Amino acid sequence: MLIIRRPGKDPYFNIAAEEYLMKSVESDCFMLWQNDPSVIIGKHQNTLAEVNIPFVSDRNIPVIRRISGGGTVYHDEGNINFTFISTGLSEKLVDYQKFLQPIVEALNLLGIRAKYHGKNDIRINEFKISGNSEHVYKNKVLHHGTLLFSSDLEMLNRVLNDSSEKYSDKSVKSVRSNVARIKDFLTVSVSLDEFLQHIGQFISVKAANPEIRDLSLLEISEISRLASEKYRTWNWNFGYSPPYIFRNQINENQQVYRAELQVKSGIIEKAQIMINGKAPEINNFFEYLLTGKRHDYHTIRDILLANGLHFNSNKFNFNILLQLLF
Repeated sequence: MLIIRRPGKDPYFNIAAEEYLMKSVESDCFMLWQNDPSVIIGKHQNTLAEVNIPFVSDRNIPVIRRISGGGTVYHDEGNINFTFISTGLSEKLVDYQKFLQPIVEALNLLGIRAKYHGKNDIRINEFKISGNSEHVYKNKVLHHGTLLFSSDLEMLNRVLNDSSEKYSDKSVKSVRSNVARIKDFLTVSVSLDEFLQHIGQFISVKAANPEIRDLSLLEISEISRLASEKYRTWNWNFGYSPPYIFRNQINENQQVYRAELQVKSGIIEKAQIMINGKAPEINNFFEYLLTGKRHDYHTIRDILLANGLHFNSNKFNFNILLQLLF
């Protein structure tokens, strides 16, 4: 097994590295890695429905779509990510327990009573400490998961969206679980680096003929190119979301404001606003401004800022409009 050392924490690069290694390296692989604060969504999810977009946008937290399914997760330096890439028979590729069992055993050696739970979780008692997903490519499977060692759980809760009811679509929805940090169940002091080293060494011992190395310069170049062409793009991270209808309502100053957007490939195809059940005179202008534009926080914010005086004279203000559209 090829074991890749991956010290860099650029989330765009690390997510791209998984796809590159799966498609370009013949041998089975294992990789441990960390990301700077970022939100990672499943391939078939609606980004805006899963993520607190105003919150992450104001803080420049990257939102990145991965190639595997499943739900949305928050990464930071206190979270350890692990990746297995394995070759096999097509009917036997998807096997969560195969890849999670050695992780559970490594945790047990630290005195942590972790167990494989359901289809793709590792839990301590009722608390989820690891979420996992897989992606099949030809005769290979990519299995990756999280280990919440010392993550900021308050930030985790804030970056996730709790208003998915605003979106009507056929996307995969995240299932919220009670989560906990691994460090809070340790009976002896273990640092993040020691925990990372423990997991890596355990997998190395279990692996057949392990070859441990860094990424080559060529691999780094190709992964960086893939990250730029795919994983850093709005089209992949947001525009790939399935078509949806967005509806929202705000009650403010004895007025009821409603908005409805029809969106495809992230682009607004139709926009309508209502005040107290009626379309105001400004509605045609509003639809003109938004039709054909990205349903994107920064894009919409800039449009509203540029037309602030016009909106203010028609019983709207910037804050109401921006809140109404997300």
